[in-house]
Amino acid sequence: MDTTLVPEVSDAVVHAIPFLIDFPAKRFWVDYDQEADVLYISLDRPQQATDTEMSDDGILLRFRDRQLVGITILDASTRS
Repeated sequence: MDTTLVPEVSDAVVHAIPFLIDFPAKRFWVDYDQEADVLYISLDRPQQATDTEMSDDGILLRFRDRQLVGITILDASTRS
């Protein structure tokens, strides 16, 4: 890893701590596809989703039966 990025990564992680602690799942995985600008949050692996609900603002909730197993956020970099 480029050592010049270490302070940026450290700062980003420190700023994210309150959100990570308050996240509604104890265990989750996050993947970001920069080319597609899509953020994937998995609450169970493998997700094996059987249904998806999409909100008007481009957030997809992925369910296995009635259990939320993932969240997909389109245009992730444009959100604050």
